Amino acid sequence: MSGSSLERIGSLVRDARRHRGWTQAELAEALGTSQSAVNRIERGGQNVSVAMLARIGDVLDTGIVTLGHGQPTHLRVAGGRPLHGSIDVRTSKNASVALLCAALLNQGTTVLRNLARIEEVHRIVEVLRSIGVEVTWDAGGTDVTIEPPERLALEGLDADAARRTRSVLLLLGPLLHRERTFSLPYAGGCDLGRRTVEPHLSALASFGLAITATEGAYHAVANPSCPTRPIVLTERGDTVTENAIMAAACIDGTTVIRNASANYMVQDLCWFLTRLGVTIAGIGSTTLTITGKPLISMDVDFAPSEDPIEAMSLITAAVLTESELTIRRAPIEFLEIELAVLEAMGLDHDRSDEYVAANGHTRLADVTVKPSALVAHRDKIHPMPFPGLNIDNVPFFAAIGATATGTTLIHDWVYENRSIHLTELRRLGADVNLLDPHRLQVTGPTRWSAAEVGCPPALRPAVVILLAMLAAPGTSYLRNVYVIDRGYDSLATRLTRLGAHIETYRDI
Repeated sequence: MSGSSLERIGSLVRDARRHRGWTQAELAEALGTSQSAVNRIERGGQNVSVAMLARIGDVLDTGIVTLGHGQPTHLRVAGGRPLHGSIDVRTSKNASVALLCAALLNQGTTVLRNLARIEEVHRIVEVLRSIGVEVTWDAGGTDVTIEPPERLALEGLDADAARRTRSVLLLLGPLLHRERTFSLPYAGGCDLGRRTVEPHLSALASFGLAITATEGAYHAVANPSCPTRPIVLTERGDTVTENAIMAAACIDGTTVIRNASANYMVQDLCWFLTRLGVTIAGIGSTTLTITGKPLISMDVDFAPSEDPIEAMSLITAAVLTESELTIRRAPIEFLEIELAVLEAMGLDHDRSDEYVAANGHTRLADVTVKPSALVAHRDKIHPMPFPGLNIDNVPFFAAIGATATGTTLIHDWVYENRSIHLTELRRLGADVNLLDPHRLQVTGPTRWSAAEVGCPPALRPAVVILLAMLAAPGTSYLRNVYVIDRGYDSLATRLTRLGAHIETYRDI
C-alpha cells in the first residue's frame, strides 16, 4: 500500500477516534494492541490489513471500511442550491426496532409493513436471526415477516451486531417471557453521553426480572409475576416505557404504568399489541393500564406510522436551503410544537387536511415549507416529553437558529455530549458558542461556507451537518457517514431527487 494511502487511512482513523472522544491509549486497549501501534497507524507509518480496518471500524462504530459490498462511506456535497418538489416521510426507525423485538411475544407470524431499510433495523434483524428467529424481507424489500422458533438459540446470539445498537435493550422485556436465564451484551449506539440502564432494571424488576451487569453483559434471571402495585417509572424514557409495556403484555393480570412516555414509537407499540389481543387503556397518555394475554399465537399484519424526526429533518432542509418543499405524510400530532416554534420565528408554510396513517390512528398531514426570513426565538429552545418538543428534534434548531437573525439559546438538558457535536457547525461558518455541555448559543444569519467535516458519532448532529452543507456554496465533504445510515433510509439519494448534489465515495 502506498504512503499516501496509508496517510489517508491514518487521517480517517484519527478523525474517527477524536470524534468518539477517545485517546490513542483507549483505542489501543479496545483493539488489543499498543498505543505506539495506534500512533504509527494514525501517522501513516504502518501497513494496515483489511481485517484491522474492519476491527477499528467496529470499535469506533464508524464505516472506515465496508466488507462484502462496495458502498461508499463519505459524501461529497455541492451546496448552495435550492430544493424543489415533494418527498414522502418514511416510517419510524424507533417504532420499527421496538416492533421487531415485540414480535418475539407472538408465537404466530408477524408481518411488519413498509419498514425503512436502515442500519439500526438491520442490526436487530441480525440479532434475531442469530438466535433462531426466521426473518425474511419481501421481494420489494420493505415488508418483513417474523416467525419465532419454539425455542430461541440464545447461545448463538450475534454479540457484534448487538453491541452496535442501543435497541438491543428492547429484548429484555420480551425475553422475560421466553427464558428463565439469559444474557445480552452491553448496548451501543450513538455517542450522546452516559445513558444509564438503571430505569430499565428498576421497571423490569417489578415483573420478576433480576438483572446484573458484569463483564460487558447484562445477566438476567426471570421469574415472571404481575406487579402488586402500579409501576412508577423514574424516567419517562421511550425505551424504558416500551420494555415495561412488553413485560406487561404477557403477564396474567393487570399492570398500571405511571409516568409512561406517550411518544410516537410507544404509541405504535401499543397499537400493535392491541392487534394481538392485549388490552391497553390510556394510549397517548402518561398512565397506561395493561391487561396481559399470557399466550399470544396469531398471525398479525401491522404498519408503523411515519417518523416525525425524519419529517423535521426534511423541514430543516427546506429552511436552510430557502426552498419551497412539500413534506408528505408528516405525523403532524408529533410536530405541532416544533411547527409552532418555527411559526414564532417567522416560518411561512401550508398544511393539508389531516388524514390517518396505516396504523389506523396517527394523524398525518402534508406540510409545504416556503422560503422565509426567520428571526431568533425569544425563549430558549428545549425538549420536553411528548407532547413537548421532541428531544431528537432539538439539534435541528441549531442549524435553523444559525439561519435566523439574532441569537438563539438551545438547552439540551438530556444529553451532555450532543451539544458538543453541534459545534462542528462552526466549520461551515456558523457562530456557535458552547456555554456548557448542555447549552448552545447560536447567532445568525450565517454566511455558510463549504468545508470538510468528520461525521459526528451521533445520528441527529450528523444529519444537521449534512443539511448545513446543502446550504453552503461550494463543495463540502462529510466523512464516515455510517451513523446517518443507522437512522435514515437512502437520505442522500432522496435529497438528490429534490435537486441536491450529493455523491458518495470512498478513499480506498
